[in-house]
Amino acid sequence: MPAITNDWIGPLSSEFKKPYYAELYRFVKEEYHKGKVFPPSDDIFNALHLTPLSKVKVVILGQDPYHNDHQAHGLSFSVPPDVAEKDIPPSLKNIYKELHDDLKIPIPKSGYLKPWADQGVLLLNTVLTVRAHSPQSHRGHGWEQFTDAIISAVNSEDRPIVYMLWGRPAQEKSAMLTNSRHLVLKAPHPSPLSANRGFFGCRHFSKCNLFLSENGVDPIDWAIE
Repeated sequence: MPAITNDWIGPLSSEFKKPYYAELYRFVKEEYHKGKVFPPSDDIFNALHLTPLSKVKVVILGQDPYHNDHQAHGLSFSVPPDVAEKDIPPSLKNIYKELHDDLKIPIPKSGYLKPWADQGVLLLNTVLTVRAHSPQSHRGHGWEQFTDAIISAVNSEDRPIVYMLWGRPAQEKSAMLTNSRHLVLKAPHPSPLSANRGFFGCRHFSKCNLFLSENGVDPIDWAIE
């Protein structure tokens, strides 16, 4: 797994010394050796590399990475820039639909969400790797404890931050979010199986930007070219 070199290393350094992380490291290394695993190993910590802790304004929690070829690249819900418009995953298409309905932003042709990460949107999955074509195959091996440490570090930041918790696994993290300066937004997952149960119409993007603006923080430009 690639090294973390920015300001995440401070709050996370103790995790690397814990027994669970040694077991997780061995498991992930063996999985990459045995077969195809996503994202590519160099991309595992992209969410942290692209969005330093000191820059986090928003946290969007996913579950585990996309498990099909050439989709996962270390940012929740995002796909690489060369993925064709027709191949954008259904959950991301629904995110774009809600974004359009909420803020009238044109639906992008790209599924590459790095522009969000660059502005301080931490696009974090609760599990950071997955076996090819086998969703949730790396659950229960230690990633959850590691990403809890990430969430805890954000919770400790004494400044306005917004969390978008979509779906039950993400919402289970709300018990960790105890900072009164932060805003926690909840909605069903944008998957086609649940988007019609309240994700559509949740208006999280405008609520997020209103909260940031009211607290003297530059809002997110959610437009994707």
